[in-house]
Formats: sequence, C-alpha cells, structure tokens
Amino acid sequence: MIGMSGVPAVLNGLNSATVDDGFLSDAGVSASSTGVGAGIPFAGVLQSMVKQTSMLDEKATQAVTGLLNGSGVEIHDAMIATQKANMAFELALQVRNKAVGAYQQMMGMQF
Repeated sequence: MIGMSGVPAVLNGLNSATVDDGFLSDAGVSASSTGVGAGIPFAGVLQSMVKQTSMLDEKATQAVTGLLNGSGVEIHDAMIATQKANMAFELALQVRNKAVGAYQQMMGMQF
C-alpha cells in the first residue's frame, strides 16, 4: 500500500493561479484557506458547478470526436479533456452525496 505522505506537498503547489480552466471560478469559489464565503448562495454555487461540469463534458466529447475523425486533435489533449470532465463529475457526485447525507441526517432528528 502506498502512503499518502507526498500528497500535501503536491497539492500545496496547486492553486487557482496555476491551474485555471474556469471550473468553479464563475461561482466565486476560490482556493483560499480562510473559509469565508463571498456571499453567493449555496444553490448558485451548485448551479454553476453543474453548468461547468456539463461544459467540460461537452469539451471532452468534442475532443474525442475530433480525435476519432482525424480533425487535428492530439491524443494528449483528448485525454486531458476527458480527465477534467471525469474529475468535475466526481466532485459533483461527492457534493451531491454529502448534501443527501446531510438532508437524511436532518430528517432523522427529533425536536
């Protein structure tokens, strides 16, 4: 089993200035560690995340189609686009799972 000791060093090198493909930036979400919201409602953040995920999926589909058609798309560009779409989908899925879990926990409370 591989240890996770190198993960924080790798993640510390990533910030919104070095990796910026627009994902979640329109919603006012940043990579800051302050935890202070920008005043945008949670529903707006979710809506923006779903839109960005859909756009990344579209870009990945176009890249793979272009690769298969032979229209000048490089294989590494198609792979990067599909990985971005996959990561965005996984993030959206985990956010949904956490929201459903919180809702179920609240419904189980007795007043």
